[in-house]
Amino acid sequence: MRGVILYGPPASGKDTVTKSLSDVDPRYRLFRRIKVGSGRTEGYRLATVAEVNRLRAAGEILWENRRYGATYLVDRGFLAEELSEAWPVLHLGQPDAIPAILGAFPPDCWLVVYLWCSRPVAERRVVARDTGDVAARMQAWDATKPISADLSIDTGCVEAGDAAAVIDAAVRGR
Repeated sequence: MRGVILYGPPASGKDTVTKSLSDVDPRYRLFRRIKVGSGRTEGYRLATVAEVNRLRAAGEILWENRRYGATYLVDRGFLAEELSEAWPVLHLGQPDAIPAILGAFPPDCWLVVYLWCSRPVAERRVVARDTGDVAARMQAWDATKPISADLSIDTGCVEAGDAAAVIDAAVRGR
């Protein structure tokens, strides 16, 4: 079982690096977190509050957070299934989420990568997305704490394809 946790603030390159990883090897695929709420839907599994409450009652929720007026969740069953079939790439933005995920699976199952870029680079990327929520994204950028990780990559200086190659080499070396 192999998986990659891409941790970092908004606009640090998680989506772009994930795409580059899947170009390197199709076994890398985005883990689609559960989302309850409005806003962007691509890359998520949409659910109702009732569905999430059933997962909570069954002890299936490993992590959840609220941001941008929505709730985002990582569920054990789907993540375990993804780990058995592929090399899931899980996007996280809260440091406390990492031990919640690492503790639910065998040791050395995950490579943790801290993706980051300068605030001006992030702001340019957020503005270019034209999603209309620059202030909220930059507030989230400010709230995302740096971490120690297996790898740290400044995506303002390293192209996504090069970052993917470094990550892939580290995954295969585990």
